[in-house]
Amino acid sequence: MDVLRPACGKKTVSPNDPTLPPLTSPPLMKDSSHSPVVTARPSHGQVRRGFAAVAKRVIQEERKRKEEKQDRLEQEEESAEEDLSFEELLEKAKAGDPKAQSNLGKYYLKLGEDCEADVNHQIAVDWLVRAAKQGRGDAAKLLQHCWTLKKGITQQNEAEVRSLSRESKFEQAVRRAALTMYWKLNPDRKEKMDKREILQNVSQVNSETGADCIRTSDVQTQRKILETMVSKEPNSQYVDVEGFVEMTKKYTENITQTPESKDTVSGAGLQYPLHLILDVKEHLVDWASRAGVQWLSTIIPTQHVNALLFFFIISNLTVDIFFFFIPLLTFYLAFISMAICTLRVFRSSKCWQNFSALAALLRRFEPELDIQSHFGWNQLEQHLYFLVSVCFVIFSFPLADKRWIPCSELCTVAMFFTALSYASLTPAAASYTRRAFIIEVASSLCALTTRLPQEFRTLRLLGQTFATVPVGELAVLTISLPCLLYLYLFYLFFSMARMHGFRGTYCFLVPYLVCFMWLEFAVVLLQNSTLIGLIRTCVAYFLILFALPVLAMGLAAMLTIQMVKWFVELELTKMLVTLAVCVVPVTLRLWTRFSLSILSVLRSITHRGPVKLILLCLCCVFLVCLGYVYSAEGLKVYNSTLTWEQYNTVCGPPAWKQYGITHTQILCSHLEGHRVTWSGWFLGVRVAETENGAQSLINLLPVFMGDWLRCLYGDEYPSCERQNVSNSLQEQTSVNASVLFQKREEEELCRIKHVAKHRCHVKRFDKYRFEVTLRHPVSGAEIVDIDSDIILLASHEFKQVLLNLDEGSMVEFSTKLEGKLGSKLPRLELKAIHCLNCTSSLLPEGRQVKIERNWRKSVQAAIKFAFDFFFSPLLSARLKV
Repeated sequence: MDVLRPACGKKTVSPNDPTLPPLTSPPLMKDSSHSPVVTARPSHGQVRRGFAAVAKRVIQEERKRKEEKQDRLEQEEESAEEDLSFEELLEKAKAGDPKAQSNLGKYYLKLGEDCEADVNHQIAVDWLVRAAKQGRGDAAKLLQHCWTLKKGITQQNEAEVRSLSRESKFEQAVRRAALTMYWKLNPDRKEKMDKREILQNVSQVNSETGADCIRTSDVQTQRKILETMVSKEPNSQYVDVEGFVEMTKKYTENITQTPESKDTVSGAGLQYPLHLILDVKEHLVDWASRAGVQWLSTIIPTQHVNALLFFFIISNLTVDIFFFFIPLLTFYLAFISMAICTLRVFRSSKCWQNFSALAALLRRFEPELDIQSHFGWNQLEQHLYFLVSVCFVIFSFPLADKRWIPCSELCTVAMFFTALSYASLTPAAASYTRRAFIIEVASSLCALTTRLPQEFRTLRLLGQTFATVPVGELAVLTISLPCLLYLYLFYLFFSMARMHGFRGTYCFLVPYLVCFMWLEFAVVLLQNSTLIGLIRTCVAYFLILFALPVLAMGLAAMLTIQMVKWFVELELTKMLVTLAVCVVPVTLRLWTRFSLSILSVLRSITHRGPVKLILLCLCCVFLVCLGYVYSAEGLKVYNSTLTWEQYNTVCGPPAWKQYGITHTQILCSHLEGHRVTWSGWFLGVRVAETENGAQSLINLLPVFMGDWLRCLYGDEYPSCERQNVSNSLQEQTSVNASVLFQKREEEELCRIKHVAKHRCHVKRFDKYRFEVTLRHPVSGAEIVDIDSDIILLASHEFKQVLLNLDEGSMVEFSTKLEGKLGSKLPRLELKAIHCLNCTSSLLPEGRQVKIERNWRKSVQAAIKFAFDFFFSPLLSARLKV
């Protein structure tokens, strides 16, 4: 660009001059690049070409599109380099030409490098702001450069420069289209238009853009959209060009109006003094409550209570409880997340009808504007959340207890969401989605025919597997009619994905996967349902529709009866007391240490959204469980060939005398990991540790409250009345072992009752850890040397066995060699025990084994189920479960 520069120090022209006109419509350029591109429809033979040919054609089209775009940019740059004088460039900029405004901004940026940098840079930024408001991308880039280097940035233009420099290409295209549309709606070039006049001039847009065949329904839809847009500005009846552009941008981005500014909120106090007084009252009450809570926290030992509550809860939690609750909780939370995401997708699909009408309106002025792809990309977040929730549901379903999952009821819910998600699909790919849905239903029905009775042989052929082909070591390819249908379904998936230059992946394929997952999950739930359950479900839904008041009264009556029953059994009292004891220290801790309130916590949770919160919790639980499963050993066989004699020879007294204890310990560390099963003499057992969180918590409370809680949660000492009960062996063997064990405990309690301090006790919460001493026999005689004895650490589940073993009994035990091997009295973990010569009826039958769940096997079963869910009937997993 060659312009005559004014000398430094002369008057410069700022776009803020009041003599300049407002933003005007940019001249319509008759460029072939702005005309819609008409592509020829491929013939039937071309559609049937292979994947390589299709991919090659897509890549060539993408390259061609990029080359055309680059040519347009070069043409714009060449046209900008026309020889113009400064006065001509200034006149065009004042007339509202965005290109001239952008070039004038560049000119003042270069001028600022020579002299008067602050003044010239500020003028340059002002001209670039006017150009960027008309959708000039180069002006937005220069504004971003000025923002980074702080050239011409003032307090007045800081926010505007930051906003314009952050606009994407899509927003700039919307801005250009909105500008052109505004001046089409405003043929008289008014500075501000009445909203009613804008709605009356909707037909002007279609008539002036050459659309002769516009239907009346389209005009009414466009009028409705414009009415919705302008109704979001309730403060004024008139709309200027900048306000119209911002309204259009917000509508296309689906952004609601920003909240009121602080000035408005602060001014509300003067306008509404009663509200201000109420706010002051709330602050005073909040301050007083915080002060009172801090005073209470100094009296109540919250840290000790928190620690005792924590240890009490942990001590009563077992692996079985975790294994039961975590899969169920994960399943239900993930299922709720799936439902929420599906409802949000359905709601956004209804918004697409308005967006598509607005897109048709804006594309008349900006043919390259692709609102559909932009809308699909913005709505992709909910689809991704849905797919993550599906993974959690599928992995937790095989691990959860099916007795606590109403498969029949959830199957109907899944079918409802299948229909809802199918109704939310865009009609742009209706041919593919309709065929895919029909094929998926047909494949599922064919696969379900294998569950029919043997009498339906003809129908069972539809799902019969004719052959299997191994695919590696972990999967099998099944050849059947459902498999062929599934292959065609994947072809339809690829066809949806490659639409619009593979932008159909997030516009069509990902939304359809919501429908696909719901239907597949409905089939899985149907396979786990029963005929009675399905009939019960249909009757229940029928009653919900036609007899809801009766059901509500019945449920209320049942709940009332159950609560009365709980109250009679003191279960409700226990729950209330437990909640009160748990809530008080936790609430005090939140208020005092973190200065938080429950309302603020709830607001922060709801602000993030329930789906994000659910997925965050599930991810944390998944990571913790993954680490535990990775470190878990699972079920192992204790069949090492290492005998007790060999261990004593290498790590016992003979080795100590020859090499010393230290060298023996170093040498015996090589034996760690052996899983052995040995036999020895039982010498005795003692209690090593006792845990009782309830007793520790009650001891902190006052005497009267402690006695009440001790009787509420614990047991009362037996009456200990004299009974003529014979202790003969014949009567003991005729009674169940558990009953005898209970009677024995009552007798022991009667011996201590007369010297006990309280009327009740909480000893049923005791968790013991025992130390068992065993000695190795040689030739039927006991070893006299006590240094060769070993100590086994036994958990609470071995209590009944260990308390009923007689000294000198021969027992068979299993353990794992680890720890201080080669030392005196090594301590090993007891894994299993069985008495070989005991005759007591109090001992449990068979071998007492430490409960060790095979977590890895369960995870493998979940992985196999998930693989079959996503790829069956095409592929099936071959994991050994």
